[in-house]
Amino acid sequence: MRPIRLAAQLHPQHGTYRALRRAAIEAESLGYDILYTWDHFFPLYGARDDAHFECWTLLAAWAEATERIEIGPLVSCNSYRNAHLLADIARTVDHVSAGRTILGIGAGWFRRDYEEYGYDFGTVGSRLTALEQALPEIRRRLDVLDPPPVRPLPLLIAGAGERRTLRLVAEHADGWHAGFPDRPAELEPKVAALRRWCDEVGRDPATIEWGLGVEPEDLDRFLAEDADTYLEMGFTQFTLGFDGPAWDVKAGASWLSWRDARNDRRAASTALAATAP
Repeated sequence: MRPIRLAAQLHPQHGTYRALRRAAIEAESLGYDILYTWDHFFPLYGARDDAHFECWTLLAAWAEATERIEIGPLVSCNSYRNAHLLADIARTVDHVSAGRTILGIGAGWFRRDYEEYGYDFGTVGSRLTALEQALPEIRRRLDVLDPPPVRPLPLLIAGAGERRTLRLVAEHADGWHAGFPDRPAELEPKVAALRRWCDEVGRDPATIEWGLGVEPEDLDRFLAEDADTYLEMGFTQFTLGFDGPAWDVKAGASWLSWRDARNDRRAASTALAATAP
């Protein structure tokens, strides 16, 4: 039975790097399993031209500032970096972190990033085609880099498109991030689609870690009303969002207690089943 894992996603906006670094270190000390940021060039909400920091540079800094917690982008935009360069960047950060890096990737969606940094926005279809082409190239580059990653880099794919994205998850991913849903019913057809794609490609869906995100203003309601339902559906990685300038990761304390209690209960159930005649 896969353990429940909690991630803190520190939105790299509306604050200083020093405060962001302190929050990353505090997330590790509190016991979060994973530390994510996002891959954008401007704030996604609040003052649109306020302070903001770049994704992979930030991850390299966190790799030096922390010791245990896994780190990664949620998620790196495929359009912003050549597939081979992205593989090399992720491999390098994996060495800086001593093997704690997750390579999260998605097709991209934030038009302002594209337009202001000179990337072709294209269409949803063209961006998904580019992602489909990039995934095997990333794997090929990781296979020939010297030195290789410290560990086989876990590949996480974000998105919930039933026709194309979830096929890519079934074919390539170690982890799936299903987005930031409002209610469990929203993801029921996505789960069914992923299971169908796994059947088609001959893969056990349990070999993929399913995750989803919780917005900063929804932490308490989500835990009280929906968390156990998502757990029953098969989701075991929960990403809690935190915004600047405070990045108050202590606000997830009740989630950390819930994780520990549920993991203890699941471990006891597994042990009991193993001893049953």
